[in-house]
Amino acid sequence: MASWLEKLERREAAAREQIVELRARIEELSGRLAEQEEVLSRLEITRETMSELLDDGDDEGAVTGVESGGPVGSPVGVRLIPDWSPESEVSVLPRAYQDIVEVLGDAVHPLRAHQLCSVLGLSTDKSKVEGFRSKLKRMVERGWLTEAEPGLFAVRSAPGTGPRTPEHNRPPQPLRRAGEGPGSRP
Repeated sequence: MASWLEKLERREAAAREQIVELRARIEELSGRLAEQEEVLSRLEITRETMSELLDDGDDEGAVTGVESGGPVGSPVGVRLIPDWSPESEVSVLPRAYQDIVEVLGDAVHPLRAHQLCSVLGLSTDKSKVEGFRSKLKRMVERGWLTEAEPGLFAVRSAPGTGPRTPEHNRPPQPLRRAGEGPGSRP
């Protein structure tokens, strides 16, 4: 049987080993903490800078320069989605936005953001869908889409044409007589 002194020494040695391990973990976690604090600091600075830039002017004027006759500086404030007008063609939109208009134009009824993400082959993770929903809201603000009910998006119909559904986009079919054409019985 071991004496109480030997038992005490074993426990002290185990406690010292645990202290060494914990200090190593604290050192590692302190390093990771410092890295994440640096990332957060850069993100906060970016947020402040972007807020200042966006608050300085309107949506479009931040980029174009008069002296050089073309775009200058940062692309912050570039309007990717122009306002809709009766003369507007879908081709003025960036490709990703054209796809949204095409899918909604083919839809029989308004769609939700997660349904559109699924149809377009995009991620249906909640955070990705929320970001996509903001694109849809922007398209509503600019007049390209309508929001029939909260969260239900559809393509804007031209004035006086009624809702845009696939039936409205198809060319008229010639009338058939009974017993003629495909699907008729002899």
